[in-house]
Amino acid sequence: MRRPPFIARSALLASALLCSGCTTVGYYAQAIGGHLSLMRARQPIAELLADPATDATLREQLQTLLLAREFAVDELLLPDTDSYRSYAATGRSHVTWNVVATEEFSLAPLTWCFPVAGCVNYRGYFDRADAQAYAAGLAALGRDVTLGGASAYSTLGWFDDPVLDTMLSTNDIRYVGTLFHEMAHQRLYVQDDSDFNEAYATFVEQDGVRRWLRSREQASRIDGYEVALRRGEAFAALLADTRAELEALYGGELPAPAMRMAKRERFDAMRERYETLKASWDGYAGYDGWFARELNNARLVSVATYRRNVPAFTALMREAGGELARFHRLADGIAALPGDQRAERMDALRAAGEP
Repeated sequence: MRRPPFIARSALLASALLCSGCTTVGYYAQAIGGHLSLMRARQPIAELLADPATDATLREQLQTLLLAREFAVDELLLPDTDSYRSYAATGRSHVTWNVVATEEFSLAPLTWCFPVAGCVNYRGYFDRADAQAYAAGLAALGRDVTLGGASAYSTLGWFDDPVLDTMLSTNDIRYVGTLFHEMAHQRLYVQDDSDFNEAYATFVEQDGVRRWLRSREQASRIDGYEVALRRGEAFAALLADTRAELEALYGGELPAPAMRMAKRERFDAMRERYETLKASWDGYAGYDGWFARELNNARLVSVATYRRNVPAFTALMREAGGELARFHRLADGIAALPGDQRAERMDALRAAGEP
């Protein structure tokens, strides 16, 4: 089943790749080993396109991505690095697995801090079994935990990241969007602010896809893309409502057993509201898989990281008059603010950008 469009797509592993002293030796080893295996698997896209033996579908995908990469540099003003000029076949469903966790009665994510990436809201593994073992250890301590697969990750420009076969498992809008998302991470990244980073990259992705389709004289496809985004917004709003209910609950003084029961009731109610929402989607069931798994605080956090501040960047683009160069300058200015001032600015923009 196709995963919803914005969940758990990108893992930032530059931190572990650049510093062994910031985490356990085992974690560092798997990060380095997994990354280097991808580097060894890279093939220049130009050579693959010149090779008559290259699969026809792969050839078309890579040609599209090279054009999209050129568009991202020239029109979206994203950095022209040596990333995404090569291709690596992993033969896997996901390139990394990300662990997200919270305390039992909290919606504040646990963070893991590194010298380059700063503090991030997830911990990434190349091996699913390693991720599962780490998640199980957190769960054994009574924490809410979720595990999600990622189709791409960024090293923030420190390495020449390849296009991965895991990025190509969906349609062209999705993999072109993923390319824009990852290139946006290379342009702007703020240490210790996952919400800002992911929302910025998600907004650049969405705005970039619209511009890309218009440039290809495929504006007729934008309507379908907007429908998918609106479903995503409705899904995120549903989760935000539940999040607000849980925050009120956790701020109370119920004893733990009663709070635990009330927490479960909130998640059960969210699942019921989803069924009502889905009935308005003309049979679309793309989020069924998300609701089929255990619902907990960490599941909510994994979505909020990507979505919470997207309306803020929508408002920022309006301030920029739709001009990308000005938008990027404004985003840079917010990124340069101290953390508390940045949060205040994003809150004000989000209020202005929300419907």
